[in-house]
Amino acid sequence: MDKLNISPNLAISDNGFLFLSTTGETFTVNEIAKTILKEIKNGNDYKSIFKRLLNEYDIDEKTLEKDLADFINQLNIYNLIENY
Repeated sequence: MDKLNISPNLAISDNGFLFLSTTGETFTVNEIAKTILKEIKNGNDYKSIFKRLLNEYDIDEKTLEKDLADFINQLNIYNLIENY
């Protein structure tokens, strides 16, 4: 799960509104999720994203590891990202 890419069918607005053109589904995400999506869009891998969040937010490694993995899993379930 190192390399992540935003689905080419996903539009992301600056305010956290997501639109998946293939299904017409919309999603709203919080600030942390927007940071994660921005990092993915910028080509950063899972480890880089983990390190940035660990440095930027007051969270322990174990909790972040679980929460980030859960969020990435949700992105996969809804076909919002692609793993390589």
